[in-house]
Amino acid sequence: MNRKKSTALTLLLILIAIAIAVIPMFLNFGDPDAEEPFGGTDAGAETIVAEQNPDYEPWFDPIVSDLPGEVESGLFALQAALGAGFLGYVLGVYRGRARIRTAAAGPETEPGPGKRADH
Repeated sequence: MNRKKSTALTLLLILIAIAIAVIPMFLNFGDPDAEEPFGGTDAGAETIVAEQNPDYEPWFDPIVSDLPGEVESGLFALQAALGAGFLGYVLGVYRGRARIRTAAAGPETEPGPGKRADH
């Protein structure tokens, strides 16, 4: 794949990712009757369990009681940042290994820019 097609594909994928994140906010796909239209699955599951089995007793109590929304959002953002950092590190390690492997194989295995493979 040439560089121009690769750049166009990358930009297209970035635009699709942005659209997936932004469109639901503007089209208001959340539940309009809920307190939090884009609430998590924990609250939904709790409601369903209470409807199905009102006598249900949880096996464990939470370690931390209800946190304010700001703290909860901050912890979620921290979790997302740690996950993204770990993923970036792993991808960087694998890319570095691939570069080292390519460099160790020698220049004749992969043609450079402007060179043809059949020479």
